[in-house]
Amino acid sequence: MEKIGVYGSGVIGACEATLCIGNGFETVVVGHSAPGLERCRAAIGKNWDDLIAQGLATQRNKEAAMELLTLTDDPAALAGRTFIFEAVAEDLTVKQSVYAAVEAVCGADTILASCTSSLTAAALAALVERPERLVIAHPFQPAHMLPLVELVPSERTEPAVLDRAKTLLEGRLDRQVVLLRRDVPGLLVNRLAQAMFRESLYLIEQGVATAEDIDKAVKWAVGKRYASIGLLEYFDEVGFQLERDIAANVYPSLCDTKDIQGIVTAGLESGKTGVAAGQGLYDWSKKDVAEFRMRKQAPYFTDLNWNLPE
Repeated sequence: MEKIGVYGSGVIGACEATLCIGNGFETVVVGHSAPGLERCRAAIGKNWDDLIAQGLATQRNKEAAMELLTLTDDPAALAGRTFIFEAVAEDLTVKQSVYAAVEAVCGADTILASCTSSLTAAALAALVERPERLVIAHPFQPAHMLPLVELVPSERTEPAVLDRAKTLLEGRLDRQVVLLRRDVPGLLVNRLAQAMFRESLYLIEQGVATAEDIDKAVKWAVGKRYASIGLLEYFDEVGFQLERDIAANVYPSLCDTKDIQGIVTAGLESGKTGVAAGQGLYDWSKKDVAEFRMRKQAPYFTDLNWNLPE
């Protein structure tokens, strides 16, 4: 069994740790501050409380899982770890510092799996002494619940390393893995998401629809349709001729800006930056954030198939 470490005690790190201890792995989480590590422990505990509330785990499962968890600010605790998820800021300087700390204490067989959502494997491979041991394993929030992981090698990643990463993710961690054949910024899902975000913000700015109506359209048409059949399965069902005719009518009016849109820059200037600020595209003071948290996880509760510790 792989010996797992997580470098990073933020939201992604806490969720990766929840997933790993929830499947019986002794897991070491490295953070940078005592308050950050305490927030991480609390977040992991809350993740377990959500599962218990849904009848998907017991208090004993939680207690047994938490016994598998080590939280520390000392990278030396990663010595002997064979598979490390890196979940720190999207900053090459920060990541290089983390990689140096990992490589200083870990063996040559240790796999370093970055959770980056936008940096390329080539850029990350340039930061390490052993690029053949590095892959991207990009999860999606909430990372312990949403089963998809994008696995991306660099040109220097050893095939055996890729196989080991895929075996861990698809095996005991029960993830759905998509393997990218080529390194691209934003990987796969975030490229699709950014196209939808860009068009959605454009439609709001053009006065075509509100955020509420766009979300309603996505939840009740786009989301439900592509949850049961694939996007490109649907394309094939419609057929190339009709899709060509639709594209000819729609493509000319689609948003194609290469700049950050005004609705975002205005929000940054005013401090209305999203949920944490209480205001973004929505007024979150009028929404139930706890209900939103559960709604965000709800589609994945039925897919939970962990090797729960007893």
